[in-house]
Amino acid sequence: MKKLVFIFMLAAVPGVRVSFAQESQPTPKQPSSFAGTDSPEALREHVPVLPAVRKKYWNIDPAVGYGMKDFGNGVYALSDNGWQSAFLVTDTGVIVFDAPASYGKHIPEAIERVTNKPIKMLVYSHIHKDHIGGSPAFKNIPGLQIIALDTVSDFLKEMNDPNRLIPTATFKDSKTIKLGDKTVELTRHNFHSNEGDLFIYVPEAKFLMAVDSVTSGYVPFQDFDLSTNFHQYLKMFDEILAYKFDNFIGGHLTDTGTRRDVEVTKEFTNDVYQTVKRIHNGLNERAFDAEIAKTIGPDNEFLIFKALLDKVTRDSVAELEPRWINRLAGVDVWLPSHVRAALIYVRWDDKE
Repeated sequence: MKKLVFIFMLAAVPGVRVSFAQESQPTPKQPSSFAGTDSPEALREHVPVLPAVRKKYWNIDPAVGYGMKDFGNGVYALSDNGWQSAFLVTDTGVIVFDAPASYGKHIPEAIERVTNKPIKMLVYSHIHKDHIGGSPAFKNIPGLQIIALDTVSDFLKEMNDPNRLIPTATFKDSKTIKLGDKTVELTRHNFHSNEGDLFIYVPEAKFLMAVDSVTSGYVPFQDFDLSTNFHQYLKMFDEILAYKFDNFIGGHLTDTGTRRDVEVTKEFTNDVYQTVKRIHNGLNERAFDAEIAKTIGPDNEFLIFKALLDKVTRDSVAELEPRWINRLAGVDVWLPSHVRAALIYVRWDDKE
């Protein structure tokens, strides 16, 4: 019978590291004894951002702290190389998609740079304050609609956070917005936050925004983007690819995405999941527990179980890291957490 304990800490993870003596020719490197700490020595052991990713950093205007790109058909993307948002210019007004805390106060002036149309709507992708904590910049706009999922609105009302304005219009599953000559399709998904996540699609521009899903050029953030539902997260990639889009925004970091970015992140995620499942399910748990008990005795079940989970984690990371370290940025930073998230799913939720 599976033990119900899952409190564990990751041990120092052996794997492959690379350094860039010449950026175009990464070579293998072993982790130092400082791996797993925040010491200067350990931080220097992490892999620099891949050159191909670094080339795609946005040019940020230091005076305002963001950059802007015109995707055509009225869609503009904003980024500070940490967060991303967008807005849509129609012939009767502007719809804003998210207002990140980092540069949200500058979004109205960014809009004024490209149009004199009034801001009509602000759409929230989900509840997280890093993506909508800049919404107070819009609080004095007359007649502004703030649109969000009903569950997002309920959460924000309970939080009563002055940095996240309360939505004025809500919906449960899907909503189509028609403003002037443009259409926006909003659809609920459940891959990230408990209160739901939106896909934001502008068909006239073939533009899709799915925040905290795919980070172009990088592995996902910690624990597969803090996903609260790994089962739904595994389905998310095909749900994204079902749309006809040319440009894609995942909400973070240094480049907007394409279909290929979604496909690569799907491949990475499935590789982590399948590797963890194979290693976990292939382990002779009874024999492993008995061997550990020879050292610590049979009564400390917490420690015995921790040792089991640590072994699956270490073995999975050791196999996965060499396959991905030169394909996506941040592998050495977040892979152990991804393995942990997949292991929790495999151990407690997945079928055998």
